[in-house]
Amino acid sequence: MIDVVMPQMGESIVEGTLTKWLKKPGETVGRDEPLFEISTDKVDTEIPSPAAGTLAEVLIEEGKTVGINTVVARINDGASAPAATPAAAAPAPTPAAPAPQAPPPPAPVAEADGSPEPVATVVEETAGPLSPLVRKMARENNIDLSQVKGTGAGNRITKQDLETYLASKKQAEAPAPPPPAQAQPQAPPPPPPPQPQAVATIPQTVEVPVTSPPRVGEAPGTRVEPMSMMRQSIAKHMVFSKQTSAHVTTVHKVDFTKVAKARDKAKGNVQAQYGFSLTFLPFVLKATNVALRQFPILNASIDGTNIIYHRDINLGIAVALENGLIVPVIRNADEKSVIGLQRSVADLAARARSRHLRPEEVQGGTFSITNFGSFGSVFATPVINQPQVAILGVGTVEKTPVVIDDAIAIRSIAYLALTFDHRLIDGALADQFTAKVKAVIEGWAEEIS
Repeated sequence: MIDVVMPQMGESIVEGTLTKWLKKPGETVGRDEPLFEISTDKVDTEIPSPAAGTLAEVLIEEGKTVGINTVVARINDGASAPAATPAAAAPAPTPAAPAPQAPPPPAPVAEADGSPEPVATVVEETAGPLSPLVRKMARENNIDLSQVKGTGAGNRITKQDLETYLASKKQAEAPAPPPPAQAQPQAPPPPPPPQPQAVATIPQTVEVPVTSPPRVGEAPGTRVEPMSMMRQSIAKHMVFSKQTSAHVTTVHKVDFTKVAKARDKAKGNVQAQYGFSLTFLPFVLKATNVALRQFPILNASIDGTNIIYHRDINLGIAVALENGLIVPVIRNADEKSVIGLQRSVADLAARARSRHLRPEEVQGGTFSITNFGSFGSVFATPVINQPQVAILGVGTVEKTPVVIDDAIAIRSIAYLALTFDHRLIDGALADQFTAKVKAVIEGWAEEIS
């Protein structure tokens, strides 16, 4: 038998959710043939079979979240079957000896499951295999990890555990407002005693409607369904980003006329020679690379009170999926030409939508770009992709009448929206960066071939 394990989908990933089995027990499977689908904080993807054979048994059901390297299934590859027969014959000669030794192991295992042990384990894990994200959240929110109950593999503390802990902490602090109700009894003393009784009944009537909102989903005409794992992950990332970074957005209007002319001149040849369309996005990526080299702090990240400058420019490109969003990464983007950038965008987007991205292709980004203009949006205020410190949004390119030298001209105009982390980047620097991107685009002179 060959064990099939939950793979580690990135250095910071410690668990994954098995969302769907693509094969049933008893069915044959080829080596590298998709066997099951998983969802993690980083990516949703298909996991190939490690060997050819028959799916002998499924150990983890769909929807279950387990730690990395957990055995989720076993494959009978035929080669291991004969080895099992002699192994079974070996215990036959000495059945009595192993029998008395077998009972002892269960006892310690049962004791290990006791309540005192897990608590100690959680405390020890605070210095053990915790993801960088968990450590960062704990540090920035001053969380004593010994007070957090881990629900991950081996009682490991996960990001969700910290979010639950923070939420419960906020709820615990929320009751603070009730003191005003205690202030009311102080007013009654001068007049008659009946008034305190009347005041006491008021809070009771006020509390009744407060409990009704949570039951809105049960009202007629409504439908309740659980979020997908990807939607839950996106929701957590967005809330975490908003809680982490001081988001500010600056918007610049950019003249794409020269880029539009260069694109129109080359797009037919690009389609015929390379098999993909030439869009405005690779031109923006090229200009962004130039600006990031001039203003490297936008290609940095924050770790506590330290600034981490990244030598490589790895651009994350937001790709809309049918049920969510994912940000694959173009590594060393500044080393690529416009054609090379377009090829990377087309390839990553296609494989993202077909769920064939590799784990390393959705991590390591240093700066992100989202092209909401492809859906007709003029501009938006994108959310920073943590732990980065900025994200550039590209609006749709439209022909617009503008005034040039006191004359009206038709130009190809688009808006670039840069959202930056004000903890590290000030408005003046953010505008200088965006102005550089704008200058490269408006002064485009490179021939595309």
